[in-house]
Amino acid sequence: MCQIAIDIPEEVMYDTKMNKTQASAFARAAVALGYYTQSGVSIGYCAQIAGMSEEDFIKYLGANGVSIFKYESIDDLQTEVQDA
Repeated sequence: MCQIAIDIPEEVMYDTKMNKTQASAFARAAVALGYYTQSGVSIGYCAQIAGMSEEDFIKYLGANGVSIFKYESIDDLQTEVQDA
């Protein structure tokens, strides 16, 4: 595992009313979301980064408007369903 530290100004902590544990969880989830949406990292690895179960990470994706289904068009989806 690789650890990365970030500095968050105290004013941000005050404004968001987050404690260190909450800010850490927020940052981990945000990084995992970015890796999933921008780099195509798997749900399993992103869930580990976020400190969540895969099920909870999938729910987190949905809450942030990110689908786990990656189809270019409705035709692609229909083909996938027919081939299942």
